[in-house]
Amino acid sequence: MTELTPLEKAIMQVESGGDVNAVGDKHLFNKAYGPLQIRKPCVDDVNRVFDQDYRAEDCKGDLELSIKIFRAYQLIWATPKRIGRAKGIVTDEDRARCWNGGPRGFMKPSTVGYWGKVSKHLPVEPLAENNQ
Repeated sequence: MTELTPLEKAIMQVESGGDVNAVGDKHLFNKAYGPLQIRKPCVDDVNRVFDQDYRAEDCKGDLELSIKIFRAYQLIWATPKRIGRAKGIVTDEDRARCWNGGPRGFMKPSTVGYWGKVSKHLPVEPLAENNQ
C-alpha cells in the first residue's frame, strides 16, 4: 500500500470523506470517482502525458490508482516552472488549488475556499522555538 502524504489525506477528506467508493458530480456528464473524486479531464491529461489508458471510473474503489493519477496530475501541472514562484517552490496550497481548479487553479480566486477546507485537515506544524 502506498504511503499517503498529509496533503493527499486532507484532499481525500474534503473530496469524499475518505470513501474509496464515492461517486460525485452525478449531475455532470463526467462524474467524479473514488476517494479523490477524479474526473475524465484529469485522467485524459495523465493518459496523454504518461501514455496510459486509465479511466476515471476505475478510480472508484481503487485507492492506489487514485493516488497514482493524483500524483501524475501534480507532476504535469503543479511544477515550479508552471507555478513561476521564486526558488521553484510549489506549495501544498498550489497543489490543492490545481487539483480543484485545473492547470491554472493555483491562480483562480474560486479555489481559495477549497484550499481553506483542505488546510483544515492538514497537521499543524509546531512553531520553532525562539533560541535567543
